[in-house]
Amino acid sequence: EDNPDIEPWLAIKGEVLASFTFSSPAGLSQGLHTLCGAGDIRSNNGLAVHIFLCNTSMGNRCFYNSDGDFLIVPQQGKLLIYTEFGKMLVQPNEICVIQRGMRFSIDVFEETRGYILEVYGVHFELPDLGPIGANGLANPRDFLIPVAWYEDRQVPSGYTVINKYQGKLFAAKQGISPFNVVAWHGNYTPYKYNLENFMVINSVAFDHADPSIFTVLTAKSVRPGVAIADFVIFPPRWGVADKTFRPPYYHRNCMSEFMGLIKGHYEAKEGGFLPGGGSLHSPMTPHGPDADCFEKASRAKLAPERVADGTMAFMFESSLSMAVTKWGLKTSNCLDENYYTCWEPLKSHFTPDSRNPAGPD
Repeated sequence: EDNPDIEPWLAIKGEVLASFTFSSPAGLSQGLHTLCGAGDIRSNNGLAVHIFLCNTSMGNRCFYNSDGDFLIVPQQGKLLIYTEFGKMLVQPNEICVIQRGMRFSIDVFEETRGYILEVYGVHFELPDLGPIGANGLANPRDFLIPVAWYEDRQVPSGYTVINKYQGKLFAAKQGISPFNVVAWHGNYTPYKYNLENFMVINSVAFDHADPSIFTVLTAKSVRPGVAIADFVIFPPRWGVADKTFRPPYYHRNCMSEFMGLIKGHYEAKEGGFLPGGGSLHSPMTPHGPDADCFEKASRAKLAPERVADGTMAFMFESSLSMAVTKWGLKTSNCLDENYYTCWEPLKSHFTPDSRNPAGPD
């Protein structure tokens, strides 16, 4: 359910999630929780952000989504995904996309968690590269699809097929494995991508380039240049911009920004943003680096430096205004109610008399 009384800033504590659901056996369908979203499933327009936590393989169960496509971002634990097209092993720092209607089952090997971005009515695709040209960002050659595989297996006790339809889950049983597809052809397939293969484009002179240079995949709307959802990453890279405040700048955005962290320490909030957590900044709400990041960057010598080594942060960005569910605000018991305090120590450094208006620039 959407809660209209939402805060413009929202943060979900990462490490706290590790104790949620893991206390008892839980597979994907029991450990899938909707955090926020926008739009309408029935009109095939919108998106949702989910958190998943599981410590039990699905076994004789599979899942398929009638509502939209899943972009799965594992954060802890690897996923062995069985599909009608073949198998995929997806580990943290990789992503996979399972498109609408595809049946899949997941084996896990430890306590496992991650994020899911769901889009309705459209599919994920590579962004237009414009003046970047043919090579850069996520290249088509690095996306992998399964090799055909099948199992001819009877299940006398019943194989449960779980269907997500209009936001609700339904189940039916059958006597055989659904992964008995011997071969397939076409390009409507699941696929995976290793985020280490992302070819980063960045500023080499001064100022900031638009954050769209970090877009891995986009789900376009009917309005040119406006996305239902973008999947954006902030990978390890070099920072060389001169005469520039190098961290992400303070801004207001016409997009909703859901940030997540796969590993490491996010450069703009090194102390208060944990792997497995997330934050949501609503449209037109100002935000940016915390006070510690500001002070450190303001005093730093602007020599070439490595940024975000050992870190992988990401963003689900949307032109739609996302509302937070009651699970995210209350039931999860993971809301960071003090998130806003990271900006309270910021001080004004404005010095209007520091330059002589009559003198040289």
